[in-house]
Amino acid sequence: MGKKGIIDSPARVRESEALDVDAVSAFLRKNITGMSGTIEIRQFPSGFSNLTYFIRVGEKEMVLRRPPFGKKAKTAHDMAREYRILSALYPVFPYCPQPLAFCDDESVMGCRFYVMERIPGIILRKDIPEELDFSPDSARRLCDAMIDLLVKLHTLDYNAIGLSDFGKPDGYVRRQVEGWSKRYRDARTPDVPDYEGVMEWLSINMPDDDPHPGIIHNDYKFDNLVLNPDNPLEIIGILDWEMATLGDPLMDLGNSLAYWIEAGDSEEMQAIRLVSTNAPGMMTRQELIDLYSEKTGRSIDSFAFYYCFGLFRLAVIAQQIYYRYFHGQTKDKRFAQLGFAVAILESAAKRVIATGKI
Repeated sequence: MGKKGIIDSPARVRESEALDVDAVSAFLRKNITGMSGTIEIRQFPSGFSNLTYFIRVGEKEMVLRRPPFGKKAKTAHDMAREYRILSALYPVFPYCPQPLAFCDDESVMGCRFYVMERIPGIILRKDIPEELDFSPDSARRLCDAMIDLLVKLHTLDYNAIGLSDFGKPDGYVRRQVEGWSKRYRDARTPDVPDYEGVMEWLSINMPDDDPHPGIIHNDYKFDNLVLNPDNPLEIIGILDWEMATLGDPLMDLGNSLAYWIEAGDSEEMQAIRLVSTNAPGMMTRQELIDLYSEKTGRSIDSFAFYYCFGLFRLAVIAQQIYYRYFHGQTKDKRFAQLGFAVAILESAAKRVIATGKI
């Protein structure tokens, strides 16, 4: 099932997000060996947070990551932190890209940034390309592979690879609820719901700290997974590690399932779907939870809190981006509809609160 013609490809750099080609070229030639030939810079157009650029120097292909332009959350977009986890993980978990160079000199580009290897492959976005000829059985097997890899990440010995201080598992859930609630209030615009009822419910219903914390990705979803072009059922890469930390693995799964809009969900939810989770054969959210429980051997009696939190957190992420658009700090027209998504996600969170159903 070789499908190299649909490998994820970059596009022209958006004018408002152009890089200084000479500055980037000078940095690469100084810090990475084997840089010879002309430089080409393009941009991966998807994604709503950190900016991702394709760099080619001669025959060598790389990816550069930098923060977005405009207002940024105080603790977000930490390039040094993202580079550190890739450096620690890559030798034992080669599904993350190999980091190549980090720049903490903001005079080069006006911000910190880093460069990593490019993992060429297929990335599933809103709809599965027809060329893949994805059967319902293929979809189900890919779901199994996705959960299997997440379990591998969650069960890595983070102490053994030097990441014992990468996060604070004690009190993790409380800090998440309180932190994301503050972020939402700070980023709220007058045209979106206040979410106060959802935030209150999350605060009251927080579970205890997980006794088995692990490395969590915090943005684990189809469009951050790279599939083997020769076998699209094999996951060969995981991208976007900017929110990774140490914490409760069930919070990670809940954040993933917030993106998981299945075939039976409402038309409103289908309207904000970003990834191809409603395709024939894709597991339901409950099936994914049951599979995770089976693979980890842990009992999951109720998942309502984790899923509701995932929906809320996703709404905060969308609102933080929409805030920048609302206040004219970015002109990216993709962001114009995010306010509607924030309202739809509130309805979904309220449904979970009212019914307890995933």
